[in-house]
Amino acid sequence: MDDEASPPPATGPGQVLFEFVRHWSRRWNAPGDGPAAQRGRLVLVTEAVRSLGGRGVATVNAVAREIGIDQSGASRLVKDAVGAGYLEMRPSAADARRREVSVTAAGLDLLRDAHRWQEAVFDHLTAQWTARQRAEFHRAMLRLLERSHTLEP
Repeated sequence: MDDEASPPPATGPGQVLFEFVRHWSRRWNAPGDGPAAQRGRLVLVTEAVRSLGGRGVATVNAVAREIGIDQSGASRLVKDAVGAGYLEMRPSAADARRREVSVTAAGLDLLRDAHRWQEAVFDHLTAQWTARQRAEFHRAMLRLLERSHTLEP
């Protein structure tokens, strides 16, 4: 891949970023009730809870904000993941009226499998890239992700 000889893209990098996100969100979290769609939703909510737990406390309302859906939708996702054994809910130590969500050992296994799949997809998509290009892209994505948290309300 020769970046110097490539013509400038017709769309800006922001548009490409959001097109990429839309493309993969439709595939991983496909609508419907098929096994792949259900597994994608379970991974989505389990990953959200893991991420929130690393930044503070995970609650259903926090999950709703994290994945951009309403509270009732997040509640259903959490309930499904609890039923599947990937998440657990318990009263908050600080406020017994509030319930906190956490990832179980089975949930960590689910995420390990999902992460292996994600890495395999990345390897496939970047098979023609050099190791340096992969590493630079990885670092750039990490910077984008870190900065994206500063845009949250």
